[in-house]
Amino acid sequence: MATKTSAEVERWFKEKKPPTEATIRQVREIIVGADRRMTEFVKYGTLTFGYDGDFATFVQVTDKKQASIMFNRGARIPGKFPHLEGSHPSARFMRFANPAEAKARAAELKKIVAAWGSLTPADRGAKPTKKR
Repeated sequence: MATKTSAEVERWFKEKKPPTEATIRQVREIIVGADRRMTEFVKYGTLTFGYDGDFATFVQVTDKKQASIMFNRGARIPGKFPHLEGSHPSARFMRFANPAEAKARAAELKKIVAAWGSLTPADRGAKPTKKR
């Protein structure tokens, strides 16, 4: 499956040169590929994913040991996910040591994306029809 790429995000990779780029790209491919509605963009100087609001953001991108992604409103995501860390009222985190670890957690990441998408009704924005 080909990742939907954004020129803005590719420019970010070129300029930032994150030491864990391969891992970040692996996570990116999983998240963007999990739901056609998910988009990627650069916000506050970092790679961000969104659908119906900001979903997740890579943080601490200069860390040489791991790639860390913050699920901005992760506490709202329904379900239990073994690698989702944090007890903050809002944010949750997931960390990856390398691309293989990201790939090994692909199913969990896809479930997190699906759970986020489930928070938005399928008919969002549609007006109810009146029966006559």
